Amino acid sequence: MKKIAVLTASAAATLLLASCGTPAPSASVSSVPATGCATAAEAFALPGLRITEAEAIAGDTVRPPGTTTGPLLAAHCRIQGRMNERMGQDGKPYHIGFELRLPANWNGRLLYQGGGGNDGIIRPAVGPQAAPGYALNRGFAVVTTDAGHQGPDASFGFDPIARVDNAYNAHDRVAVTAKELVKRWYRKPADHAYFIGCSGGGRQGMMFTQRFPAYFDGVIAMAPAMRVSKGATIAAAWDTQALDAIAPPGVDGKKVLSQALTDADLGLVRNRILQACDAQDGLADGLVSHPAACKFDVRTLACTGAKDANCLASAQVGALQKMFGGPQDSAGRKLYFPWPWDPGMGHPANDWRNWKLGTSTTATPNSRHVFLMQDALQGYFVTPPDRSLTVFGFNFDRDPARMDAYDWIFDTEKDVDLAGFRARGGKLLLAHGMADPIFSPLESQDYYERLVAKHGPATANFARLFQIPGMGHCSGGAATDSWDGLGALVDWVEKGQAPQRIVANGTTVFPNRSRPLCPWPQYAHYNGSGDPENAASFSCRQP
Repeated sequence: MKKIAVLTASAAATLLLASCGTPAPSASVSSVPATGCATAAEAFALPGLRITEAEAIAGDTVRPPGTTTGPLLAAHCRIQGRMNERMGQDGKPYHIGFELRLPANWNGRLLYQGGGGNDGIIRPAVGPQAAPGYALNRGFAVVTTDAGHQGPDASFGFDPIARVDNAYNAHDRVAVTAKELVKRWYRKPADHAYFIGCSGGGRQGMMFTQRFPAYFDGVIAMAPAMRVSKGATIAAAWDTQALDAIAPPGVDGKKVLSQALTDADLGLVRNRILQACDAQDGLADGLVSHPAACKFDVRTLACTGAKDANCLASAQVGALQKMFGGPQDSAGRKLYFPWPWDPGMGHPANDWRNWKLGTSTTATPNSRHVFLMQDALQGYFVTPPDRSLTVFGFNFDRDPARMDAYDWIFDTEKDVDLAGFRARGGKLLLAHGMADPIFSPLESQDYYERLVAKHGPATANFARLFQIPGMGHCSGGAATDSWDGLGALVDWVEKGQAPQRIVANGTTVFPNRSRPLCPWPQYAHYNGSGDPENAASFSCRQP
């Protein structure tokens, strides 16, 4: 493995191409360099681009950084580069950073790997989402970016250019640059380009379908943060305040947010949801696969006397009712969506607690609503930035208006026409975990319903929604959460085979289980015979 750091574009190109070797041909590649990469020194010398790292990675020798299990990576060239290097208005240096990995055995395709959170970091460009075994190992060239700022906190929001980079400009630049570098490296443009992202990455995917509809042939947007800057963040404040109001005091007399609901309380809610709704899909299996039929009422859990292990205190029931009903202002106007009662929210493998309650045993909370969503709220979701605004003090009548300016350039829920994307035959695959604790799956459902209202039955020709019972945010939980969305998308784009069902496999909680994911509004129903752990025993039915 040879590594090069902080080089000029020309010098980096020379060393990079020499070190990575000649890409091996694949069936879909019409031509590759015949005389070796050392003769193509100009390949990556683009205006405004500086290569900072480059290395040749031999096949089956390393895993992606931060992982200790799973498949080893195929042979490829990894490069990192910077564009638009500048000094920000806030006195901090900025650039648009990216990583591009170019497999030796290329399949003729490019995958843009979406980010998440506040971005600010360059994730390993291997394509891990909705692509078991990594897209890179399947022969995809893969690119990812830090979205134009460095560091995972929201302080970049104090620089106006960084705000625009984060919303869309950095992604535009990286997509265009990656396509050019792929063309130069393989001596031909990519035959097809795809995008996969979850959460903030899902929002980025939706942004591409709207602002840059010609860039990608197919997009997978999972749990897309379509309204995060004016919607889900308001819900985070709403939930935090509801839980804080019932949080018990610690030894110092101050409230401990994490104990507003104990693990036993969450487990009780889970069990009662299962009792009420599990068998409605034809099989009691720990999954609510027919959510439209679930009519669970949390009030049935209210204690009639002293609280014990079989009931919740009235204040806890009230808090859950308030949270699952969604935020509203004092006039009763809805500010975000309600939430479905999915039993995954009460399973310890799910991330519901981490987002809404945290685990801190002191009065200093560590829920993600506090340390992540509050940071984004202060740094760039309100204009101008305001470090004094907290999720605990958010005013639901006054403060939403402060979010309008960034919402205008950032959020992606409004466009259901997708005219440019549809005109070139683009395919959009939406997916959402039904126990997602930060973005309500009913938000994705609402978007799809508005697509149908606009386009009628033709919607299924270019967009489909898949709900994943039990799954938390992006992955994990009591669910069959491993699914090959990428393969389904490629077949849809390149073969015209729209996904009628996608088989998903269990991981931690249900390791030997498979289930079909069905295009909404269909759901997976047990046929009444056959192995209840096998997807083949289930059919996709209309509700």
